[in-house]
Amino acid sequence: MHSTFRRRTLALATLAAALLAGNTAFAQDKNTLKVGVSVGNGEQIFEVVKKVAAKDGLNIQVVVFNDYQLPNAALASGDLDANAFQHQPFLDNQNKARGFDIVPVGLTITAPLGFYSHKIKAVDQLPNGATVGIQNDPSNGNRALLLLQQAGLITLKPEAVKNNTATPLDVVTNPKKLKLVALDAAQLPRSLDDLTIAAINNDYAEKAGLSLNKDAVIKEAAKSPYANLIAVRRADKDKPWARRLVAAYQSPEVKSFIETQFKGSLIPAF
Repeated sequence: MHSTFRRRTLALATLAAALLAGNTAFAQDKNTLKVGVSVGNGEQIFEVVKKVAAKDGLNIQVVVFNDYQLPNAALASGDLDANAFQHQPFLDNQNKARGFDIVPVGLTITAPLGFYSHKIKAVDQLPNGATVGIQNDPSNGNRALLLLQQAGLITLKPEAVKNNTATPLDVVTNPKKLKLVALDAAQLPRSLDDLTIAAINNDYAEKAGLSLNKDAVIKEAAKSPYANLIAVRRADKDKPWARRLVAAYQSPEVKSFIETQFKGSLIPAF
């Protein structure tokens, strides 16, 4: 009797283990993903990504965000499977500041940053005492200040430049006495009437009808360390579906769409 009971117990344990393994494999190989993207060009690109992924049996549900602070929180909480809106310095800062454990799995685009204006057409028209809008998040604020330094408008402490940690407090020379105003990235396009120039990330610029090539009075070079990426929770970084998502994005179809649709204002980073 005891021997029969042990055999039944062992059989049940084996069955449970098999079911668990099957469930795990199913979870790793799931065919429907929720992916968070930024409003604007992120939506446009993911319409193409969705079509490419569908050929591989992968159904992508796109969740659009108007705010840079929300997509990582949604990913960390499990409301998303992945997101595609940020560059590595922004992700590093969010992981550190908010305790997330989110990692990159593939590169997407480089979106050169530009300064825009409703009041001047060229940077040499920038008056003394001009109000200059920059992003209030550390990584993009640093990026905007570096661009102002490259344009010869300010000088930053070398240590801050080296560490990519520049804030307005690190400005050591400011010959035009520019007034730096830090605002949420999404607010900057709406504040252009109140500012002389403002640094606006590409997705928000596009939504506001601004073109990097036509409208920016200062713009980053095409090559920069700020390539955007697809990010997932660390536990998911080696899942087959994560590789399939990256493969769909980094496909020839998506690359061709980015190059023809955005004509240099967005550049494939893969």
